Amino acid sequence: MKLKNLTRPVAVLTAAALTLGLAACGKQETEDVSSAETATPETAATEETADPYAYLADFDYSSIFDENGYVTGVTATDYITLPDDLGLTLSDEANTVTGEDVTNYINENILPNYTTTNQVTDRAAADGDSVNIDFVGSVDGEEFDGGSAQGYDLTLGSGSFIDDFEDQIVGHMPGETFDVNVTFPEDYQATDLAGKDAVFSTTLNYISETVTPELTDDFVKENLGESLGLNDVATLNSYISDMLLFNQQSNELYSQLTDTLSVQGEVPAELTKYFEDYYLESPYLYAQMYSMSLDDFMQANGYDSAVAYLESSRDYIDGAIQQTLIMQALAEKYGITCSSDTLESKFQEYFGSSDPSSYVNYYGENYLKMSILNDLVMQHLVEEVNA
Repeated sequence: MKLKNLTRPVAVLTAAALTLGLAACGKQETEDVSSAETATPETAATEETADPYAYLADFDYSSIFDENGYVTGVTATDYITLPDDLGLTLSDEANTVTGEDVTNYINENILPNYTTTNQVTDRAAADGDSVNIDFVGSVDGEEFDGGSAQGYDLTLGSGSFIDDFEDQIVGHMPGETFDVNVTFPEDYQATDLAGKDAVFSTTLNYISETVTPELTDDFVKENLGESLGLNDVATLNSYISDMLLFNQQSNELYSQLTDTLSVQGEVPAELTKYFEDYYLESPYLYAQMYSMSLDDFMQANGYDSAVAYLESSRDYIDGAIQQTLIMQALAEKYGITCSSDTLESKFQEYFGSSDPSSYVNYYGENYLKMSILNDLVMQHLVEEVNA
């Protein structure tokens, strides 16, 4: 499988989907009234053994890149044969961004980052509302372990609790205290509660409503002026339009490049090792957060081991290697480099921030240069095709 879209390296979060198996960790003491039976993974192994992945804690994103954003000691055209004519074209669709595209992007990706929450107390709870509740559960008049909580946030209709619990909150006003009557399923995981009738004395504290800010010149200036240099809606719309256009053009051209170009010969071992570690680093840090070994963390997420996870990610690893070599080969062809001056002048344009210091501290300067180098190459190709 070939990866058709150009990946912005800094945006990659490889372990974002690798925490589902840990959903039970850190829950409030309401497990006994939840309808889902979520297994909590075992934590670290009891035996004292050396961690073979401990080196990932010090993973250096910039370790294989030089001061120009190239892979140190590697001539990419030794592995990628570039024809004199790349035969690239751009469709009308790739060259077009509509006002609706811009509006949708802002509504889906910018405004949600600035939402606020109001505590509503002047209307009854409805299905779909997020509510905050206190409750105390009892069976035959006796409270049971795990059946009580204060300040619990619950979305009505989510099915998070046993049948009929959430339905009985609908219609009540904040400030009310009332009984919720339920029957635990016969196959309930807590066998001492299975099949029994229970009463939950419940207080509805408030309803949470998410408020999305209005897109105004003042909003743009206040929230995006310092980071992006944008001070009104018009300049924001223009900025987003340019970004979407470049992304569309880059992805279409990169897809054509992967159709005609391929890696030849054996890839340098250090390049393969780098991207394997790149894909393991984020899961490793998650595992450390849960005091687990990387292998145990992977098992909790459906993989036999970290090695098995790597093998399942092989297409992405090979795609990252291919992208690195293709983009560097094109940079070599056109004489494009990313110097420190270029990084400074282009950083805000490509990273959406006026301050590179936190990025440099985390990723290192040369990794950021590689990322910008990719965009410089794509910008050259776009201009060449549209000339």
